[in-house]
Amino acid sequence: MHTMRNIAVIPARSGSKGVKDKNIRLLNGKPLMAYTIEAAIGSGVFDTVFVSTDSEKYAKVARACGAEVPFLRSEALSTDTAPSRDAVLEALQVFARRAKTFDTVALLQPTSPLRTGQDIINGYALMEEKDADCIVGVCEAEHSPLWCNTLPPDGSLKGFIREGLIGVPRQELEPYYRVNGALYIIRCDYFLRGGSLYGDRSYAYVMGRAHSVDIDDELDFAVAAALLSGREGG
Repeated sequence: MHTMRNIAVIPARSGSKGVKDKNIRLLNGKPLMAYTIEAAIGSGVFDTVFVSTDSEKYAKVARACGAEVPFLRSEALSTDTAPSRDAVLEALQVFARRAKTFDTVALLQPTSPLRTGQDIINGYALMEEKDADCIVGVCEAEHSPLWCNTLPPDGSLKGFIREGLIGVPRQELEPYYRVNGALYIIRCDYFLRGGSLYGDRSYAYVMGRAHSVDIDDELDFAVAAALLSGREGG
């Protein structure tokens, strides 16, 4: 059996709606994307750690952190609405034209700086153990969705919480999980056939909430900075 060939794709567009130049903004002295590049390289599971970006400035930062950026993302894939799936597809197609093919691709969002190399190793171990098509990082939801509902225009709480749940201690509710965006590993043949991330042979890799911080705004930067300081001091 041949050794698995794995590529990490780190999507890092230069535009961002929330925080300007978020992907290269310094977080505790390092560009945000550096944490993901270092985790990918440190995991030791990838033949190629590729940053998909539309910006030569971002490409320079990525290369300085040890990633490969042999080509820039096409303009069509650099809009706010272009899905990460398309960036992965483009990466696989361009590398294939350069005679580099892979067995698996891991999509690693740079907005998850607390995901570690060990998380990536664990995700791959789970993929092997389950003979999975796909592994997706999840974490326990901060609040049970059973306590959530939409509100009517007048703000009435009539029927807001399902009968039978009122007064039930939180500890007695089944835990709910949410996709945390930190880790997607998918077999390339399955991906290229258009396979779903949530198919029959897709499995959840459960991560702690401290590894699952997703950077979207200033508050998230502050939380990540505090957690990273604690980790470095620990």
